[in-house]
Amino acid sequence: MPFFTVDGQALHYIDQGTGPAVLLAGSYLWDQAMWAPQIAALAPHYRVIALDLWGHGESGRLPENTTSLDDIARQAQALLDHLDIDQITLVGLSVGGMWGVRLALSAPHRLNGLVLMDTYVGVEPEPTRQYYFSLFNQIEESGEISDALLDIVVPIFFRPGIDPQSALYQDFRAKLAGYSSERLRESVVPMGRITFGRDDLLPRLGELNAATTLVLCGDQDKPRPPTEAQEMAELIGCPCVLVPEAGHISNLENPQFVNDALLKFLAERDSRR
Repeated sequence: MPFFTVDGQALHYIDQGTGPAVLLAGSYLWDQAMWAPQIAALAPHYRVIALDLWGHGESGRLPENTTSLDDIARQAQALLDHLDIDQITLVGLSVGGMWGVRLALSAPHRLNGLVLMDTYVGVEPEPTRQYYFSLFNQIEESGEISDALLDIVVPIFFRPGIDPQSALYQDFRAKLAGYSSERLRESVVPMGRITFGRDDLLPRLGELNAATTLVLCGDQDKPRPPTEAQEMAELIGCPCVLVPEAGHISNLENPQFVNDALLKFLAERDSRR
């Protein structure tokens, strides 16, 4: 498993396939394994890079000087430099889209295309921010994500009709329950505060290239509802596509629809090279 040391910590990533490069940037509380259906679909045609957030998957702890999503974007760009990749199509879901937009704005020459999935780059609505921060405080104090908190947190990521006994649901719940106190306090909770305490990038969305940007959102996404996706797409001037029968982790709840949308988008980018 390849690692890249940046800001004193080991960032874990996977690198599969050959061809034009695609960087997959995933959700808070998920690791690169969430992209398994997309990697299987894309790797026969593209070079697919997927990384683990700090404190997630196999990546090391959050570096001490990492205090914003701009830092995460800078670290991802350093990974691209390390891999000698000049240009990517970036597919960012949730926090992956939040820092992905920052990478697109700071280094537009590095992007051949941008797909924003189930994400929002405006500030977190204040009631939601306060609620999430109260959960972070509970987790930090107890050093665990208790069963009671799991009952609150896990359903947030899925459409309301999902079978709670499904492997997708139960595997995610088990992974969260297994986080060590050290990982939670050093990385997961601080990463959450960075994510939900972000600044507002809505005024800068017009700087993105509308012709090479796509917004995707699960039609039943609760934390990042379709209204947010549509607002961003209007500000960018790009298409907004709703993923049917999907919640926040839309790429896993309706992988075939997402795969088809990504392959179509990537083929359009390839034809314009």
